[in-house]
Amino acid sequence: MSFTLIALLEAALLASSLSLDAFTAGFAYGTNKTKLPMLSVQIINIVCSATTGLSLLLGVVLKPYLPKELTFAISFSILFIMGLLKLLDSATKSIIRKQSSISKKIKGSLFNFKFILCIYADPEAADIDSNKTISSSESVLLALSLSLDGIATGFGAALADVNGVAVFLWSLITNVIFLLSGHFIGRKIASKVTFNLSWISGIVFIGLAISKFF
Repeated sequence: MSFTLIALLEAALLASSLSLDAFTAGFAYGTNKTKLPMLSVQIINIVCSATTGLSLLLGVVLKPYLPKELTFAISFSILFIMGLLKLLDSATKSIIRKQSSISKKIKGSLFNFKFILCIYADPEAADIDSNKTISSSESVLLALSLSLDGIATGFGAALADVNGVAVFLWSLITNVIFLLSGHFIGRKIASKVTFNLSWISGIVFIGLAISKFF
């Protein structure tokens, strides 16, 4: 596992791209004046980072047993497809919202994947009791929805020889920074504004996929 400057920068870029959804969620809560207690922030950070770390570990464990050509094909496909999905993020989430006819009055569970998808499409749905505060239990649901990208991307990145340890460590930092900065900016603006940065992570994922050809 390489710890060169290029490898560390690549890991930082990937971790930052995965954290952009956290920034968007924080921004949405900020504009809606929903509180994000520090405990909830740390729960989101730990769950998101751990999920990404486990997917990276899975990729590292399976890589020696897969033919080199197959690992390249899988890693390229995952990163490229995730990039396309993020470029089409608005359309993707619109489809999920239409398919997820779930009322916020319905209590979600950690194992209700449909509810997690609903939060993925609309982060504000995580505030189940509508009390303008993201509780510890609600933060777990939000974290799981924010981790959906990291599961696939982490696995693909591990197969593509991205430094998994560096990605995990960077994600512990970027998740908190992006979530809090998004919330701060959102509160300063304090109005409903469409703020979609997913296209940036889409370009990064596609760039990482293409870079593996060189």
